[in-house]
Amino acid sequence: MPRLNTSLWQATIGLVSINVCDIMFIPNCRPILIGSLPLTNHTEALQLILAHTPEIPLWPQLPKNPHEGMIRQFLTGFPGLIDDGNNYWIDTGNPGFAGEMTAFYEEYLQAVEDPAYLKTSRFALGTDSASGFFTLTEYLRATKTPPLTAKGQVTGPVTTGIGVKDGNGNSIFYNDNLRDMLIKLLAQKACWQVAELRQLLGVAQPIIFIDEPGLVSFGSSGFAGVSGEMVSQAVAEVITAIQAAGGLAGVHICANGDWGPALTSGTDIISFDAYFYFDNFILYKEPLCAFLARGGILAWGIVPTGDPLAVAEQSANSLFSKWLVQLDRLASFGFSEQQLMSQTLIAPSCGTGSLSPELARKVLTMTSELSQMARAHLIHRKTLHPV
Repeated sequence: MPRLNTSLWQATIGLVSINVCDIMFIPNCRPILIGSLPLTNHTEALQLILAHTPEIPLWPQLPKNPHEGMIRQFLTGFPGLIDDGNNYWIDTGNPGFAGEMTAFYEEYLQAVEDPAYLKTSRFALGTDSASGFFTLTEYLRATKTPPLTAKGQVTGPVTTGIGVKDGNGNSIFYNDNLRDMLIKLLAQKACWQVAELRQLLGVAQPIIFIDEPGLVSFGSSGFAGVSGEMVSQAVAEVITAIQAAGGLAGVHICANGDWGPALTSGTDIISFDAYFYFDNFILYKEPLCAFLARGGILAWGIVPTGDPLAVAEQSANSLFSKWLVQLDRLASFGFSEQQLMSQTLIAPSCGTGSLSPELARKVLTMTSELSQMARAHLIHRKTLHPV
C-alpha cells in the first residue's frame, strides 16, 4: 500500500493508531473530490470543498473562468503556445520554434536536476490558469493543524495531446517531438504541485490525480492511430515523476473501455465511475486483483455527476445500498470487505463543473454522507471481525 514517508512520528489514521517510521496512507473510506466546480470564485469553492472533505481537500478548478478548462489549464509554458483569447494552438511554423524547443529541454533538465529551480520555472502553476491552487495553499499556511493530506491534479497527456492542435489542425499527440514535450511539461507541473504541497503538509504525501479518460479510450474513433503502448508510456512517465517527487499518483478515468492499462500502470490510486461502469470495471478481474493485492487504492466514484437526472434522483442512502452490493461482488474475488474498505476512497464519478451549482452541492453532500456511512460500516465490520 502507498506509504507516507516520515521520520519517527505517532499518528492516528482513521480507525487504527500507528507507531511507525514509515506510515502507510490508509484511506478507510474517506471522501475525496475531483477538481471542477460550477463556480467562479475560488474562495467560495474552497469553502465548499473544506465543508465536505476537510481531511483531503483539493484545489478547485473552475472551468467557467478563462484558462481553467480541462485542456487549456496546464498548457502554459509549452513551446509555440498561441492563445488569442478565443482559441489556442501550438504554432510550430514560427521561425523561432526550434529555439523554443531547445530552451524547453534545457529548462526541463535543470528542473529535474535541481528541484529548487523547479519552483520558479516554466513548470510552475500560475494565477492566470490555476488560481485555485494558491487559494488552497493560502489556507494550508494559515491553518494550525494540517489535513491528513491534500490533492492536486493535472490533465493527462493523452487527453491533452488529442485535444490540443497545431497550426494545421493536427492533434499534437501524433507528433513524437510535441508529444514528448507535452508529457514532460505535465509531469513537471505535477511535480511542482507535490513540492509546494509537501512544504505545507508536514509528513503527508500529497495526492496528485492525472485526469486521463484517454487511458481507456484508445482505439475509439477519437483516438485513431493511438496505440496502447503510446498511451501507457505517456501516462507512466507522469506517474513515475509524481512518485519520484514524493507524491501519491492517482489516475482518474470517468470513461469506459479497456481497463487493463490503468490497472497495470503502477499508479497508487485508480478513480473510476462506479455508478455507471462498475460491471465493466470488474471484468478485468486478474489485473484488478493484482492491483488490490499490491495495496492499490480505489477512488470509488459511486456518486453520479454525468447525468443531472441521476444526481437529482439519488440520495446517500440509495447510493450506500448500491455501493454495498458492489463491495460484496468485489469481495467475492477473494478479498475481505474490511481490506477493501481500508483501500477505498469514496468519490464522485467525475467533477461537477458541468452541473448547476445546486446539483454540484448535492454531489458533494452525498459524497460526504456516503463516506460517513461507509466508515460506520467499516467500524462495525472491525467490531465483528477484529484483526
